[in-house]
Amino acid sequence: MRLRTLIDNINYIELVNVDNMSDEIMGISYNSKKTKPNDLFVCLTGEHVDGHEYAEEAFANGACACIVERRLNLDVPQIVVEDTSEIIAQISDMFYSSPSKKLNIIGVTGTNGKTTVTHLIQYLLEASGQQCALIGTLGHKFFTGDSYHDAKHTTPQAPELQSILYEINEKCIKNVVMEVSSHALAQHRVDYCDFNGAVLTNLTQDHLDFHITMDNYFKAKALLFERLVAGDFAVINADDEYAEKFKSRISPTVSLYTYGVNKPADVKAEDVKFNHDGASFVCSMNDKKYNVKLKMNGMFSVYNALAALAAIWAMGLDIEKSIHKLEELGGVAGRFEIVVTKPTVIVDYAHTPDGLINVLKTARDITPSDGKLICLFGCGGDRDTTKRPKMGAIAEELADKIIITSDNPRSEDPQQIITDILAGIKNVNDVIVEPDRELAIKEAHKIAQPNDVLLVAGKGHEDYQILAHETIHFDDREKVREIFG
Repeated sequence: MRLRTLIDNINYIELVNVDNMSDEIMGISYNSKKTKPNDLFVCLTGEHVDGHEYAEEAFANGACACIVERRLNLDVPQIVVEDTSEIIAQISDMFYSSPSKKLNIIGVTGTNGKTTVTHLIQYLLEASGQQCALIGTLGHKFFTGDSYHDAKHTTPQAPELQSILYEINEKCIKNVVMEVSSHALAQHRVDYCDFNGAVLTNLTQDHLDFHITMDNYFKAKALLFERLVAGDFAVINADDEYAEKFKSRISPTVSLYTYGVNKPADVKAEDVKFNHDGASFVCSMNDKKYNVKLKMNGMFSVYNALAALAAIWAMGLDIEKSIHKLEELGGVAGRFEIVVTKPTVIVDYAHTPDGLINVLKTARDITPSDGKLICLFGCGGDRDTTKRPKMGAIAEELADKIIITSDNPRSEDPQQIITDILAGIKNVNDVIVEPDRELAIKEAHKIAQPNDVLLVAGKGHEDYQILAHETIHFDDREKVREIFG
């Protein structure tokens, strides 16, 4: 893409030192250390870092021009714009020739369940004979059996995202299912992505360190649905507290499908039952009833399955065949994953109040009458502090024994995070506190009896621990297997 093409297609405030309009842009960068020769460097203003401070380094590494929100005191080509986070999405789309317009993209958003629902939709599309790529928390992959390719965010930044979509299109894969985070929506990462369908899992407290209020959080999520147009579809969890608000943001020209357990819905689960083997229910949809027996467990798995089935229905695929395929499927890595038995040790990604409630209730369902439910968890540093005492109270109410430890403390003092959690617990004398996560799992091993169930919550699939000055390798599943043998 030539610099002239870029300038002719964006709104800018002024041009500084832009003399050679014929310069060829070879890439788009926002990290000065990764900038390559003839890259266009975009100065993003983030929560902790201001890209304007790194422009000089970017030019030292070969940048040909930069996009800024304020004029820099540098003798380099500068394009001054109002908002670099909006512009980077636009130019990334332009640079990769608008790949999303050539794809069928389904976005899945919500506080919990995004990863599982995207994997279910990918699996069911492929079971119907269609190719489908996936983009999300675990990375991106081009088909179900593919290994994950690295991703730093649930939804990648615009240049990486558009590059991935371009590669998907080049591979002649026509379907993409994507986790769409509230950060990605608020920070314009998915601007210029042409979504054909959107799925809402739920909306409960999370990320208030960024959004500040639940209303702001809702408004960010709602952006995905507001952008749908005639011919697109939306899938909404009818049981969610925010369901009606989301419905109000959807154009009447968009096909709406609802799912749920408690309230009337187009796709509804009735007579839900759980046992050690999984969940079973009767699924009512399209004036028909289907018996469903999942290998996945918990009410959250029922909701995830319903969301996927509603999306599959919206795309016109065979429901009966899809249900049979769902029944063959196990769970997603780090999502209520039973790692060892006797005692039963479950590793789960739950890191929000609602997520912890759901997994603890499901763990209770499979805890023998002569066994105890042990909950080991922590809360992330530099994140919403208000959820910490709430999660402490939830653990006290739903578990028989609590072990509090660290979970990505980042720049915060792990002991302070633990103190915040303890503030929500009435009887702290019975709580085991061990800031070292490995030692905490060893403490759990000491007290767990063969019929007990231990939930290790918060990290799930993650294989790292983010500390103040370093990120170390740490995988709950590896440690559990090592310690419990």
